[in-house]
Amino acid sequence: MTDGADGREHADAPDDRVYYVISDLHIGGDEQLEEVESLPELLGFLDRLATTDENAELVINGDAFGLWEFTRAEGIEKFELLEETYPEFFAALRETGENVQITLLPGNHDHELAAYDEYIERFAAYNVDLVPEQSITRRVGGRTIHFEHGHQRDPNNHIADWGNPHATPLGYYYNTLVTSRAGQLSNRGRYNWLKDVQAVTPTERMPVWLLSKYFYREMNPLLRYSLVPFLLLFNVSALLAIGAGLDLAGVWSMPVERTAAFLDRFGRAGTAAWFLLVLNVAVAGLLLLVAIPLYFIRRDVRKTVDRFGVFETELTVDAEEPYVEAAEDIFEEHPETAIFCYGHTHRPTTRAVEGGLLVNTGTWLKRLHRRDGVIGVLPPVFYPSYQLPAVRIGAEDDGIAVEYEQISKPSPSTEELTRTERFFTVGREPEPTLPDRRLVEARPDGGGRADDEAAAVGRPTTDE
Repeated sequence: MTDGADGREHADAPDDRVYYVISDLHIGGDEQLEEVESLPELLGFLDRLATTDENAELVINGDAFGLWEFTRAEGIEKFELLEETYPEFFAALRETGENVQITLLPGNHDHELAAYDEYIERFAAYNVDLVPEQSITRRVGGRTIHFEHGHQRDPNNHIADWGNPHATPLGYYYNTLVTSRAGQLSNRGRYNWLKDVQAVTPTERMPVWLLSKYFYREMNPLLRYSLVPFLLLFNVSALLAIGAGLDLAGVWSMPVERTAAFLDRFGRAGTAAWFLLVLNVAVAGLLLLVAIPLYFIRRDVRKTVDRFGVFETELTVDAEEPYVEAAEDIFEEHPETAIFCYGHTHRPTTRAVEGGLLVNTGTWLKRLHRRDGVIGVLPPVFYPSYQLPAVRIGAEDDGIAVEYEQISKPSPSTEELTRTERFFTVGREPEPTLPDRRLVEARPDGGGRADDEAAAVGRPTTDE
């Protein structure tokens, strides 16, 4: 092996080798985080590679393991916990590695893999080549693929002192104090849901997700069902509250009078509905009175915070622009590079940029799709699904093909959503898709372009 321009490269790898790429498996962690829901599918995928007759290499592009989520173990002890907890996974790695090359890159969650030389030896025993670098390159079809996990482009997870086991970016504290703690507490809930905190992206959605799970899962059912009518009718009640205010002021009485006259037609049922509306209007009116001054206070506080520059970066790992800029720089500096392949953001996408193709390999974690209420002010539902992607990159006669395979796994919605959540999302269940096949054409001058004719933009449905 020799050093490539952007990391370690196989000098003897033939141009016709195909590459299978997966990332963000997030295997391991404290207590409830030990459960790897996609492990059967992962073992099946490895079994297939163990018998393939292709000249193939499997690249695990970062965050294979959740080492940051282990808060009760240190150093190489974390590897021993992984071996003990997932013996079938390591056995599958050993068997698959006898047939195809397996290369493992560290990500931010398992950055410690780059900090201890013993990890290299331990993984080698399972036929896995651990490369403790931030990026590697591989040859394909006369061109080059640049692989990196992608956390270097994320200011909250950038690790400047690569290889230092004590490196602690903001993301480290989030995972040790929030994600790991969630794994320790998850089984205390009415349902084991808190462990899914690692599936919430971007992290700004955390407060809304917690509110949603409290309302639909943890709140006393009698209290929840008593609140549902009020929350469903809140928009109507707010309008009637404004109308009632106008009526009391003698400005306009028609909305209140017409509503009362309409409900009178239904006898006792109309009287009951009128009573419910009056109650809702009273509460909505009080909330509106409180909300108006709070709005101005919130706006003034935000201006003050912005003025002092307290928050200079968004708490999110999903901004795509840094990866576009990084890919353009790589393509310009190394014109032989055709593909910039990364993970980290958990969003499987492809995007043509100047000089080549940007490819995100997604995640094998559960994905949560936000569904806001159609009416009223009910908390949004976070609908779970699995979208397990394996990316295949290989040379063909007319260029380099990038294809996604979706590993089949049933949606967990029946077990994980309450009847109320399923009722409010009927007909709006997410149907996530993986990007279409893309082709990067090789050119005699060493340049290249993403062939938009082979597949349009190739983005998944953005229904988060």
